[in-house]
Parts: sequence; C-alpha cells; structure tokens
Amino acid sequence: MSVSQIIRLPPLPSIRDLIKLYKLRAMKELSQNFLMEPRLISRIVRSAGSVKDCEVCEVGPGPGNITRSIIQNMPSRVLIIEKDKRFTPSLELLAESSPVPLELIFGDVMNFNLEQMFNEDNKMEWEDKCPQIHLIGNLPFNVSTPLIIRWLKAISERKSAWRYGRVRMTLTFQKEVAERMVAPIMTKERSRLSVMCQNWCKVEHKFNIPGRAFIPKPNVDVGVVRLTPLKKPIINLPFDIIEKVIRSVFSYRQKHCIRGVETLFPKPVREQLASELLTAAAIEPSTRPFQLTVSEFGRICEAYMSICKEKPDYMKYNYREQKSDENWPDVKINNSDSSENIISINEMRTCIKYLK
Repeated sequence: MSVSQIIRLPPLPSIRDLIKLYKLRAMKELSQNFLMEPRLISRIVRSAGSVKDCEVCEVGPGPGNITRSIIQNMPSRVLIIEKDKRFTPSLELLAESSPVPLELIFGDVMNFNLEQMFNEDNKMEWEDKCPQIHLIGNLPFNVSTPLIIRWLKAISERKSAWRYGRVRMTLTFQKEVAERMVAPIMTKERSRLSVMCQNWCKVEHKFNIPGRAFIPKPNVDVGVVRLTPLKKPIINLPFDIIEKVIRSVFSYRQKHCIRGVETLFPKPVREQLASELLTAAAIEPSTRPFQLTVSEFGRICEAYMSICKEKPDYMKYNYREQKSDENWPDVKINNSDSSENIISINEMRTCIKYLK
C-alpha cells in the first residue's frame, strides 16, 4: 500500500507515552506483552492482506498499537475486544480520534460469540471467495492454543464469525506453536495442532518477531500465522470425533500409532479393536503419529466411526476418566478367529465407503 493510501491519524500521544501516563504494565498472569516496534506492527497488519474497506475485529488490542496500524489501512469498520479494562482510556482516546468507526467491547474472547458482530452485506457463501472480514490479534500466550482450537470448531460448524463465510485470521503465537501449526509429516514439530489446523485451514507462517521487540521481553520469540479456512476440510467428519481421535493418537507421539488408537476403547477389547481399526484404515500399526498425513488420520476417524456405529457407547469412552474398564457397558471379549470378530474388517470397510 502506498503512502497516499494510508490514513493519517490526528496527533496522538505515542503508545509509550500512554503506557507511562496511565501507568500501564503488562500483567504476567494475563500473559501480556506489548509490541512497540512500528515496522513490525505494520507488517502484522500487512500479513493479513488488504483490509481496505473490510471489517476488522482485533482481539486483545492492549493499549492500541496494532489498532492504530489497522485504522491507517482504511478498513470500513474496526471492532476491538479487550479483557483488561485498564486500557480503557487509551482505547477510548483512539476511538474518538479514529476516522473510521471503531467499536470497543470489553470481554473475554474465549467466551465471546461473533455471530452477530459483522455487517450482513459482507456475508459470503462458503464456497465463494473470503468475505471482507478479518480477525487480527496479538494473542496472549496462555489463550492462543485453546482459542484456535475453539475457533477451528466454529469453522467446522460455520458458526460465530464463520457464519459470514471463510473469515481469515492473522494471529500471533509463540514461535514453537506457530511451527507446530504448519509442520509437515516426519518433522519433530508435527503434533495434534498441526493436523487440526491443516484439516480446516490453509496455514501460513508469515514471519517471526524476536522477543526483544516486546515489553516486557518474553523468553520466546513470536510467530505470525495467517489461517484461511478451506472450502472443504480434508477430513469431513464431526469436529468432536476428529479431535478425539487425533488427541488419542498423539497421546503417544513417539510410540507406534496403535498405542494411541488403543486408548479409544475399553481395556477388554482394546487390542482387538485397535488392530481391526488400523487394518480397515490401511495403516501400518508401527507407524508413528508424526508420520501420518491428514488424510490417513481421516481414514482412522472413519474406521473409528464405523465401530461406534455398531457400539455407540464407545463414542463416550474416555480412558483418562474411566476407573474400571471391566464394568464398561456392553463390552464383550471375543477370542474367536478374525472372521468372527466383534466387528469384521469387511464390515468396517463397507461402513467407511458408506461414510464417504
């Protein structure tokens, strides 16, 4: 964007001056760190793509340094959600000076529903181009991963902000978390978060910000990530099923994947059903979780669903919470040969084809 295309804000105190004036300090318990470098702040906003004439929702604006850069890029409207009311004077001053409409909402984004927050005229069909809506935020480290998991679920259900279409997100994470989000198979960073993010979004690790650019300086560097929801997820199954299977498999990240798959079932039938599931999914039991593609996880999810279709109680099973697997309802140990297993491999393959 050229200089002529950037809005000039009226003269305002610098963010540093406002922090001193209102005696603002980053609160460790809220994982707050203030980014003070203008060049890096502008780069975060540019990483979102053009926000000109778009509605922008900023999460966790703090004293408003990124907010200023967003405003300068000429959006049609800015919505900011902040939990810490100590920033009220700084943000209200910015709202009064902003040449574009700026709405300030105090609340916890973890419990905030964006369902009715944007202009209906910006709503797009899911298969169409992305709507003129952006989510941008320098997220506190303690909420970044739980928040993105929550938003991935909203994407899968096309709720909250994603009721308006494939709304893009440009967010900050700890550098190691950002690396996990984009990690390909066969890498040490590959994790549950990798598979979850890549199933529903195109994930781009745009750049890193050194910790020294923040006040106070965190012990880690920060990664800026842009997520664009896919038109169709790679695994097109209910979110809770996918999340449960991926979490279970990665619970033994360095072990053979069958170890994690076994935790999906009560102990009396664990080994038998885990073996049948992986056979139906055409996955080698000795494969390690970080070696599995998203599509291969999809086959595991489909095989798991086919078993649960026959035995619905298994869907509710949680091996971490279950005190006695022996008393799990409707568990039957089958010691007969493979042609008489509880659920035959052929039956599972038929169910998988049906689900597809």
